[in-house]
Amino acid sequence: MPNFTNSYPFAETELFKAVQLSDIFLDSKAFTDIIPLASIDDLEALYLANKDKQDFDLKVFVAENFEANSIKTIDYQSDTSKPIVQHLNELWPILSRQPSQAKGSLIALPFGYVVPGGRFQEMYYWDSYFTILGLQASGKIDLIEGMVNNFAYLIQQFGYIPNGNRSYFLGRSQPPFFASMVEVLAQEKGNEILLKYLDVLETEYQFWMDGKAELSSQNQACKRVVLLADGTVLNRYWDTHDMPRPESYREDVALEKSLEKPIEGFFRHIRAAAESGWDFSSRWFADGQNMNTIHTTDILPVDLNCLLLQLEKTILKAYGLFQNNAKIEEYTSLIKQREQAINSCFYNDSKGFYFDFDFVSNTLTNSYTLAGVFPLFFELASQSQAQKISEIIEDKFLKQGGVITTLLGTGQQWDAPNGWAPLQYITYKGLSNYGFTALAETLKKRWMQSNEKVYLSTGKMTEKYNVENPNTEAGGGEYPNQDGFGWTNGVYLALASPHCP
Repeated sequence: MPNFTNSYPFAETELFKAVQLSDIFLDSKAFTDIIPLASIDDLEALYLANKDKQDFDLKVFVAENFEANSIKTIDYQSDTSKPIVQHLNELWPILSRQPSQAKGSLIALPFGYVVPGGRFQEMYYWDSYFTILGLQASGKIDLIEGMVNNFAYLIQQFGYIPNGNRSYFLGRSQPPFFASMVEVLAQEKGNEILLKYLDVLETEYQFWMDGKAELSSQNQACKRVVLLADGTVLNRYWDTHDMPRPESYREDVALEKSLEKPIEGFFRHIRAAAESGWDFSSRWFADGQNMNTIHTTDILPVDLNCLLLQLEKTILKAYGLFQNNAKIEEYTSLIKQREQAINSCFYNDSKGFYFDFDFVSNTLTNSYTLAGVFPLFFELASQSQAQKISEIIEDKFLKQGGVITTLLGTGQQWDAPNGWAPLQYITYKGLSNYGFTALAETLKKRWMQSNEKVYLSTGKMTEKYNVENPNTEAGGGEYPNQDGFGWTNGVYLALASPHCP
């Protein structure tokens, strides 16, 4: 495995901290994306030599030493007289990027790719799976293959797929959808494509399982793996670093100051939630309301373990193509263990739903979230379990504009009243897999109408939607609602496709 060091040393300089704690940039991410005109060491020395002078102006210093035009925005005007599917197909070139060179914090990628839009001008890991579903519906198979090759390249470079192709994201990944992306490509090019990516699929698996050999009754957790009392090994979200996120430095520092007493690993809990993609949600809060009670690394997430089961199954399928019996036996055993663990560890029979598991308190969490639908998406639940879950989805989650992410309203963006495209798709497909067609179609119709309503009134597709009141813009979180928007476009096109189940 790679030997991690601080992957973004600029964050430890006095210059970086001064700028991020100032009001020069309203969005903390902006300064991490801006391109310096000299080496960081030289800029830090220049700053330290001048910062105490009477006429020193930090804003002027930044303007003189960084590329002012390196923060990209998209100037695009939609024509809402065009049908929405036509509009979305015409957006792919706008959101597509050519192979990138390493510049500033940007990590080079050898193939073209699609960015989400708005403030997100890099390729993100789990976003890309849902974007790829739309590219498949649009017939853009070459672009899908290029994005999959980019992820393979990142695995070869770093031993895993970072959150996005920025150096400040190194140290954490995101929900592991790479196997599912490879499966999409295999649908188009045949299962033999699995052999091309087998080595990198196994490398990613080793990343998530790194530390397993070090687990014991005295050492229950190591990195992303946790040993339970019955000998089962399951996974959690984690981060190599325990320091403020560079792209949200001001917010993380302010949050730490709100603590009544220091919490060991506090910044790692925040970063682990960022790795989950659900940044942020009551799902990770000990009190269910306040972010300063975040304890992400104490939690075994049901969705993560479903995704890793899918990774194991994809690797097994690849080994089955050339009949490697030893590997077939190894992964068959791993799959059986994880399948059993998902149902024994995460399912609450009395409540009829899947929950995350807090291994520190040795109890299921109380948070009803759409993570509990992943076992339906990957067809791991029994029909009777799926029946109970479908009833809860209809009773508790389904709203006027789609399904809410959690049942709690906390002001965090991954809580009520917001709905997100990836979770609409997961829920729709999960319900469809078990024959709950009417409910799935109702969800699909309501979500697509939410997209259409906002598109007709604003010309935009946004990152998230208020599904409780579609007449109100979605909010919450560390930044304004973004438009573009890669995974929203992808899911809409996938749902609109005649091939959608």
